[in-house]
Amino acid sequence: MNKPAASDDLPADLTSGLDLPVNERAANVARGVLRLFLQMDIRCVLELPINNGRRIDVAGLDRKGRIIFVEIKSSLNDFRTDSKWPEYLDHCDEFFFAVDTDFPREVLPEDWGLILADRFGAQVVRPSPSQKVHASRRKTVTLDIARAAAGRLQTLLEEDLSP
Repeated sequence: MNKPAASDDLPADLTSGLDLPVNERAANVARGVLRLFLQMDIRCVLELPINNGRRIDVAGLDRKGRIIFVEIKSSLNDFRTDSKWPEYLDHCDEFFFAVDTDFPREVLPEDWGLILADRFGAQVVRPSPSQKVHASRRKTVTLDIARAAAGRLQTLLEEDLSP
């Protein structure tokens, strides 16, 4: 299996074996979100397929098992042409948009959380309201996150062990 290409801007320890956003601006925002979530003790995976056929940019779990989703928007055009984000809301306890400082934040819905990020870090500028995911859906998403993380690690280990 081929290893996904990582952006030159992202350190190998954060990106090896991960499906990273293709767009450099989105990759920088993803890196900042990863760093923020490490500080917040939220463990996450990038580009997680969920059972409604969609793929969330960042899916995280905190120590209490709460599910945090982040939708990265790299440009105004990205936001205007991608209307699938409402389909993620029933699958998470908290939902954030993550953008860089150049993004026109006034176009983003104020009902959800907002993270400002760059390649060096990120900050929550608007917290997400909390909602409760249905127990059966929580189990499914939690297992999806765990299996994605384990599968990616397994792929990395297999590559390291090949002759």
